[in-house]
Amino acid sequence: MIAVFEVLRKPMRLLILPLVALALTACEPVIATNMGGVKGPKVDTSKPIPVALLIPRGGSAADNQLAQELENAARLAIRDLGGVQIDLRVYGTAGNAALASTAASQAVTDGAQIILGPLYGEAANAAGNAVAAQGVNVLSFSNNSSIAGGNVFVLGHGFDDTADRLVRYAKSAGKDRILVLHGQDLAGQLGRDAILNAIAANGATSAGTVDYALSQEAVIAAVPRVKAAVDANGANAVFLTTSSASALPLFAEMLPQAGVSVATTQYIGLTRWDIPPQTLALPGVQGGWFALPDPGASSAFAQRYSAAYGSTPNPIAGLAFDGIAAVGALAKSGKSDALTASRLTQGAGFRGASGVFRLRPNGTTEHGLAVATIRNKQVVIISPSPQSFGGAGY
Repeated sequence: MIAVFEVLRKPMRLLILPLVALALTACEPVIATNMGGVKGPKVDTSKPIPVALLIPRGGSAADNQLAQELENAARLAIRDLGGVQIDLRVYGTAGNAALASTAASQAVTDGAQIILGPLYGEAANAAGNAVAAQGVNVLSFSNNSSIAGGNVFVLGHGFDDTADRLVRYAKSAGKDRILVLHGQDLAGQLGRDAILNAIAANGATSAGTVDYALSQEAVIAAVPRVKAAVDANGANAVFLTTSSASALPLFAEMLPQAGVSVATTQYIGLTRWDIPPQTLALPGVQGGWFALPDPGASSAFAQRYSAAYGSTPNPIAGLAFDGIAAVGALAKSGKSDALTASRLTQGAGFRGASGVFRLRPNGTTEHGLAVATIRNKQVVIISPSPQSFGGAGY
């Protein structure tokens, strides 16, 4: 046991950062000047549609790599549009909010009728503010729901979307008294709030929350508190916000040993429990539930990208594909208001790199997620991704 803790001590401290990155903070809220699609550029769908792509080119080596993959994915999507022409204009932001604001303004001056990107929450917020007065919508690659609204949409897979899908499934399966186990950091708090909101929205019952500091000692100390809360509140599910790179390995081993049995208490994860693959071998995750994008669609996108560019794309790159797919689908209608908010949020949604998705009027995105479990160290889909949404089509 001690050997396991020593191995995990370093990852706990260093690799918590990716989870924090999922909850990139923003500055001032975006000015909501384009609510309801009242404003927006007139689109001549018989001509190439000017679309700006804001990517973190000019930043770190990792940002430059992702920037290239985002551009590649956008160009891959353009090939599929069939009858719709896109005039793609690419702008680098170096992952910087000030540069993103300047790039967005320049893009609209250059004639852009919609903006895809940028990636980081603060940069997306700045870009949205820069072009709000012109009524130009921004389909950012962020998953930070705090910047969503007005003329800014967040295409990324967020905590709210995942929590809602999993709680809805848990409720239908009778696992409706849910205890939330979360870190005290920003990501943990945002995850907690998303789960609690999903519990309320889906008619489940909160069995309380247990928090912990981001240290090995605090994780160990939280285990008996979780056991006590499960017993005292009659919880039949524990929803963890942590990831495989953080506290999940410790909790997955220690909670069952402390008597929070996987046979009676459903373990649910807000993060992907199949990444990295070694996670699948943890005893405590066997039978656990987590959500993931449509496996068939994701695999098909990765294969097409690899065939075109000779490498495997970062999943985030698929968001650029999604943005182009949405623009193309709406442009096929031939209507001059195709890129207004009311059109972007049409109920049927769109089909993208990881399955179906639709933009909500509040600026967030609903993705058609699957629910998976782990059996014998293998991922098994127990509730498939929806293949369509109800509502008016495009």
